[in-house]
Amino acid sequence: MAALISGYLSQTGFATVSWENWVMFVIAGILIYLAVAKDAEPLLLVPIAFGMVIANIPPEVTGVFTPGTGIMWILQQGLMLGIYPPLIFLGIGAVTDFSFVLANPKTLFLGAAAQIGIFLTFLAANFLGFSLSDAASIAIIGGADGPTSIYVASIMESQFLPIIAIASYSYIALIPVLQPPIMRLFTTRKERAITMGKELRKVSKLERIVFPVVATIGISLIVPQALPLVGMLMLGNLLRENGRTKRLVEASGKYISDTVIILLCVSVGAKADGKIFLTLDSIMILGLGCAAFVVATASGILFAKLMNLFSKSKVNPLIGAAGVSAVPTARRLLRVYSFQ
Repeated sequence: MAALISGYLSQTGFATVSWENWVMFVIAGILIYLAVAKDAEPLLLVPIAFGMVIANIPPEVTGVFTPGTGIMWILQQGLMLGIYPPLIFLGIGAVTDFSFVLANPKTLFLGAAAQIGIFLTFLAANFLGFSLSDAASIAIIGGADGPTSIYVASIMESQFLPIIAIASYSYIALIPVLQPPIMRLFTTRKERAITMGKELRKVSKLERIVFPVVATIGISLIVPQALPLVGMLMLGNLLRENGRTKRLVEASGKYISDTVIILLCVSVGAKADGKIFLTLDSIMILGLGCAAFVVATASGILFAKLMNLFSKSKVNPLIGAAGVSAVPTARRLLRVYSFQ
């Protein structure tokens, strides 16, 4: 009887599951707990965590990662080929209102200042021995922009794409934990109470329609490789602003976006095999990504304070923290925190 049971178990996943896989099961459980119990970006963490569960059930038993035929292998091609990120940007553009930026163009510099964290992390990663392409991919984590991180890592053909993707989305989920201490450290209560928007001009419909077209042309001529992301972002915004494509706005902002988020997050999580994830390089990438995010947040806040020294119309330094690209998480946190 014992031999029969042993023979049966040898044909199941129990025979090949490793301690690394069990550790990843625990990590996935923690992420699900944070998402459900603490409301920490559940739309991202739940599918990522479930993808991690799938990844750590021995693939030689399930066959779901078999090249060419495995269902997870097929789904992950959208991740590896950079198909999912532009579709997510389409949805982001469809729900984004750029009128505040058009009425107050100087706020663009806050977003630029927040990228200091990316450049410093690029130098640090290269100093620690990562190649230029890997260092660039790791540094983008500092923008807290999952789709962009994935897109850059894929076109750079970085071997660390899975951990970069997981780190990016993890830090997006942890924004409510990471940003408030930085905000309190670099701002005073008086600065946090600055009210904005009272003196802004009204942006015309023509401006809102022309902006995405002009922005696509200008940005793509300066940085041609950004066209897939910027183009889809601005297409989504043009659909929103022209007033004649409401069905497409609803489809791209809800149905397409939500579907792609599920596929992307499950694909990202399914890259977190314990044997690959639990390495020194992965730990270094997580640390560098966290440092990049912290520096990016602080840079945006400090630059906003610098702008106030030379500007009559003051800006609330807290919006500098929204210079990271975590839309709409960072914006939502700033609104709640400023009200408090």
